[in-house]
Amino acid sequence: MNTALTIAGSDSSGGAGIQADLKTMTANGVYGMSAITALTAQNTTGVTGIMDVTPEFLEKQIDAIFTDIFPDAIKTGMVSSSELIHVIADKLKQYNASNIVVDPVMVATSGAKLISDDAIETLKECLLPLATVITPNIPEAEVLSDMKIESEEDMEKAAKLIFEKFGCAVLCKGGHQVNDANDLLYSADGPVWFKGKRIDNPNTHGTGCTLSSAIASNLAKGETLEDSVKNAKDYISGALAAMLDLGKGSGPLAHNYKFL
Repeated sequence: MNTALTIAGSDSSGGAGIQADLKTMTANGVYGMSAITALTAQNTTGVTGIMDVTPEFLEKQIDAIFTDIFPDAIKTGMVSSSELIHVIADKLKQYNASNIVVDPVMVATSGAKLISDDAIETLKECLLPLATVITPNIPEAEVLSDMKIESEEDMEKAAKLIFEKFGCAVLCKGGHQVNDANDLLYSADGPVWFKGKRIDNPNTHGTGCTLSSAIASNLAKGETLEDSVKNAKDYISGALAAMLDLGKGSGPLAHNYKFL
């Protein structure tokens, strides 16, 4: 069985973070493992507490995984401190990891900043250049490209800038600001659009985590990057279309929709 590792925070309500990642990996046919960067107290209505792990403990977790069950792909999610980002980058280089999917969790779709400026700079300097592909939303792509994105043409221009700046492929997620569900993959082969169908489901908690984990799962199985993105988008569409409705806020996806 192919293997994948998520390096991310824990979501106590199970809809995002490592819980969403592990469910996604299982549903996509790979063996999932985790190195936890932070514990969060959260549910569908919001986050009420965050407790980061120490850099030393994150290092021990990553060592434990790579020295026993070497992952075929790695996904990284929200990492809130420069020290933890340094640990992740150093360990990925030490073990010569491949198929690295970085979800550069910096800015919420609402525009709210999620990590410090210092951590953003460390992410840009240390982790993004190691990535096979990064999966920014529109606000994050604006930060990485230093430009405003208001159209699909802007998405192409920004993705090209990011690709040239960091040397990694970019999946720029459209979202409500630019289009409904069309995402742009920019790689050495140039731009490829993935047209999506708008699914009217308000329960979207954890979609970013789920998409990046699904891409990593497909890369772990040996799929091309383009096919990995296509398969991941198909999986997300199915998980949304199942219309799971849990919690009082924006609820989680049906990660196990294939088995219902």
